[in-house]
Amino acid sequence: MKSHTRFTRTTAYRFFLTAGTMLLLSLGLIFFLRSTPTLAAPPCGTPRGGPCPTATPGGDPTPTPLPTATPAPTATPGSGEYVLVWSDEFNGTGVDRSNWTFDIGWGQNGWGNAELQYYTDRTVNARVENGMLVIEARKERFRAQEYTSARLKTQGLHDWTYGRIEARIKVPYGQGIWPAFWSLGSNIGSVGWPQSGELDIMEHIGREPATVYGTVHGPGYSGANGVGGSYTLPAGQQLTSNFHVYAVEWEPDEIRWYIDDIHYATVTPADVPGEWVFDHPFFIILNVAVGGYWPGYPDETTVFPQYMYVDYVRVYQK
Repeated sequence: MKSHTRFTRTTAYRFFLTAGTMLLLSLGLIFFLRSTPTLAAPPCGTPRGGPCPTATPGGDPTPTPLPTATPAPTATPGSGEYVLVWSDEFNGTGVDRSNWTFDIGWGQNGWGNAELQYYTDRTVNARVENGMLVIEARKERFRAQEYTSARLKTQGLHDWTYGRIEARIKVPYGQGIWPAFWSLGSNIGSVGWPQSGELDIMEHIGREPATVYGTVHGPGYSGANGVGGSYTLPAGQQLTSNFHVYAVEWEPDEIRWYIDDIHYATVTPADVPGEWVFDHPFFIILNVAVGGYWPGYPDETTVFPQYMYVDYVRVYQK
């Protein structure tokens, strides 16, 4: 009886020892599996990761990638020997107020063109990011207007007579969107417009996504009667898809327009029906307008916000 009792206790002891060992091993295996990191999926765009997803049509604008490296400003573009005399490469942390000032407000009758935007100097409308100037047109109620944007100019800070003026720009898109890179005579405060002269280096209207316009305005040839030309990209291409270099080469008796060094228009004094007023200093302007007589107005297809990206602005002279 005593021997049987001892055997039973020994058997029970061995049973519980074995069960406990198995339980500890199971708990250890569970802990190991939970603590082992999950391998991340390979990134898209790699051989194993497959293609990256594309933007959904009709959604927000695709963010613009960083601009590709641009050459040091020692080039001699166009005809003759040009030397860089001024530039803004937008490499700082904000808009350089020693180079640019702002137009503020709605102007008179929408800056004379029935435009809809209120221009501000807020960073939501104009800022420097990733080595680029960003002008953002927004749909928002502000000072009794339904849209905001920005218009920067070198007026009172820098101006030039003759030379090559160029900028590398990615324009916005959409019905009623009107980006521009242009210049006005510095004497506009004393003689008014169009006697001061206006030189439009690049204008683009959203309803014509492949076309850039270059124009001069002066006494007798202003507004819809401006003189210049246009260039349309080959079939299927759009200005809004990439950066392009827009330029003029301005000489005493001739102005030439370029896109990516393609010469597409020339104007001389013989081509204008009035006085040639391009013989004095001009200042530079960059802006994005919303609406107006020429581009028309935003509709249900127009996406906001819209962005104009400016990689650099450079002025060369001989």
